[in-house]
Amino acid sequence: MQDLKGKTAIVTGASRGIGREIATQLARRGADVAINYVSRESDANAVVKELEDLGVRSLALQADLSQMSAGRELIHKVQNEWGQIDILVNNAGITRDKAMKNLTDADWTEVLDTNLGSVYATCSEVLPIMMEQKFGRIINITSFVGQAGNFGQANYAASKGGIIAFTKTLALEVARHNITVNAIAPGFTETEMLAQVPENIRQKIIARVPMGRFGRPEEIARAVVFIAAEGDYITGQQINVNGGVYM
Repeated sequence: MQDLKGKTAIVTGASRGIGREIATQLARRGADVAINYVSRESDANAVVKELEDLGVRSLALQADLSQMSAGRELIHKVQNEWGQIDILVNNAGITRDKAMKNLTDADWTEVLDTNLGSVYATCSEVLPIMMEQKFGRIINITSFVGQAGNFGQANYAASKGGIIAFTKTLALEVARHNITVNAIAPGFTETEMLAQVPENIRQKIIARVPMGRFGRPEEIARAVVFIAAEGDYITGQQINVNGGVYM
C-alpha cells in the first residue's frame, strides 16, 4: 500500500523495538522515514538499509533527546534535508524504576527530560513547519502506566501521564491548521527491555493481562500507521493497545 507516498516522517527512538517497527510500517505504506537514535549507530544504520530496500528514502540521526536543543536540531536537520515534515512520532523513552523512597533527583529528571521534555521540544519546533504546510500528524507514544500508575514507576508514570495531557491540549490548539495530535498507549509489549525481566516475574505480569499475553511491537505500529494514514478526523485521543490491562 502506498497511501503515504510523498509524505515524510520522523520516528524518535527508532533503532530497535517499537520505534523500529513503526518506522518499518510507515515505510511499507510509502513514507520516507528519518529515524533517531542515541547510541546504537549500527542498529540505526541497519534500519535505514531495511527501509531503503522498501523503496523509500531514509536517514539516521543521532540525538540525545534528554536535551531540548537536540530535539529541536533533529527537526531542523530533517527539514533541511527533505523540505517537509508530515508525520512526527515521539517514541523515545527511558525508565529508571525505583520505589519513591529510593528515587533520586537524577532518576526523576532523566526520565522527565527524555520522555516528556523531548515531546515538547520536537512538537514546538515542528509546528511552524506543519502550519505552513496546512498538514501534520503528530503521534506520541505514551503508556498505560500514565493512566493506571505502576509500582516503582512514579517518574515514568508522571512522564507518560504528562504526554497524554500535553497531547490533548496541543490537539485543541492546532486542529484548525489540519494538524492532528494523538497518543498511543501500549501495555506490556515484547521488547528488549521486557525480555530482560526474569521468567517468574514475566508470568506474574501476564497474569494481569486479560488477553493472557504480551503485546507485539507490530501491533503498536499498526495503530500508529492507521492514525498517520487514515485518521484525518481523529485528534486529541489516546488509543489503548494493551490487551485489556487497563480499561
